[in-house]
Amino acid sequence: MQSKKFFLVAAMALLLSANIAAQSPADGSINGHEFVDLGLSVKWATCNVGANSPEDYGDYFAWGEAMTKKEYWTDNSETFMTDDYTFHDAAKENWGSKWFMPTKEIFQQLIDNCKFKKTTINGHVGYKVTSKINGNSIFLPCAGYFAKELSSDAIMYWTSSPVENDNKTAWRFAIDYKGKANLAQSFAFRYFGMSIRPVLAE
Repeated sequence: MQSKKFFLVAAMALLLSANIAAQSPADGSINGHEFVDLGLSVKWATCNVGANSPEDYGDYFAWGEAMTKKEYWTDNSETFMTDDYTFHDAAKENWGSKWFMPTKEIFQQLIDNCKFKKTTINGHVGYKVTSKINGNSIFLPCAGYFAKELSSDAIMYWTSSPVENDNKTAWRFAIDYKGKANLAQSFAFRYFGMSIRPVLAE
């Protein structure tokens, strides 16, 4: 009985240490939202917009919109198949002017300069993203995306970059969860509801 209890305590301690190790302590905060310095051109938020912790999915936004909604589809998209639209930065409009959505190029910095390891925090599957420059890390949960219904086994984040000469799509950051942390930048329909991970330029 005693050995069983010891095993449970040891397992809980190991799980707790794994959770702590899945991300670095914050380097600071702006407008009440914490960030980590990965040694790149921007500092990365520790949470998604609408999330209360790094592992929480947070809110979902159609591309170019700053408000959540009940359904994500072509009929209620402000930017899908529209050339004359007003782009709303969900990070800036929800967290304050110093925060903004990463561009395609900023996400490429993350791909080029970080290691990605699939892990779990409090039951939420995601990726520990560790900088090759300074060893600091953030956690990106596999929050999935909305297109009528939620697909919750994928990791997808909107960039602020539209696809040139195409008024239907915008660039997203995605990880192929079926492979060995294969990374890919690809495009998706603008009406999809996806997570936003804000960044800071200071």
